[in-house]
Amino acid sequence: MSEQENKTAWDKEHIEAWVERFGTPEEYSQKIVKNPTKVLGSLIDVMGDVDQKRILNLMGSNGNKAVALARLGATVTVVDFSESNRTYALQLAKEADVKIEYVLSDVLAFQTECTYDITFAEMGILHYFIDLKPFFMCLNRVTSKGGLIVIRDFHPISTKLISSRGSTAKVRKHKIDGDYFDTSLTEKVVSYGKYSKDEAPERVYLRNWTLGEIVTEAAACGLTITALIEEPNLSSDVFDKGIPKTFILKMTK
Repeated sequence: MSEQENKTAWDKEHIEAWVERFGTPEEYSQKIVKNPTKVLGSLIDVMGDVDQKRILNLMGSNGNKAVALARLGATVTVVDFSESNRTYALQLAKEADVKIEYVLSDVLAFQTECTYDITFAEMGILHYFIDLKPFFMCLNRVTSKGGLIVIRDFHPISTKLISSRGSTAKVRKHKIDGDYFDTSLTEKVVSYGKYSKDEAPERVYLRNWTLGEIVTEAAACGLTITALIEEPNLSSDVFDKGIPKTFILKMTK
């Protein structure tokens, strides 16, 4: 198993999965234009005023966050290695009447002569790395001195410790059956798989990190941690209340 195998899974054409989840670029762009801050969620609270800021979105996927930031006045560059993601994102930007730059590259191989005011990556990204150091060093390298770095991802409690069964409030059950300190790789269906019509969606290998491992590596790579925000599950399901779902790591260079 290697990170290259994960890349191959994500390289597979999956525009239809984004259309199934969000609608066509034309349809989804209307929602972004109407309320870009809603698309960004708690990210915009951490970033603050983004007007005229140079922003880099690493592993930016289908470009929805980049387009929302561009609507708020930012100059945004996305780096991602999926051609189908790029196709959807650029069409989304066109329909939303904004421009974004989309660089087709592995983030660890990304080279730039400029640096950015804000660098961020979010939701389901850290577990694709079998070593966090190169990624955090990349964040350090591409961000301007004094610039803001934001990571938002799934909380390790939800990825490493708790499993859930059932799709409705009345039948959903949570069970503590994981090993929080397990360092082994786990095989999963690629995240867009549940929206794909492919009968055999691609599978990837994930390394789920503890919160301590993430924070320690960020600090070891020279980043200054200014906030660690643990976010609750925002579902209205009473069975999900009180369980951390996501976290935000706010850092400066």
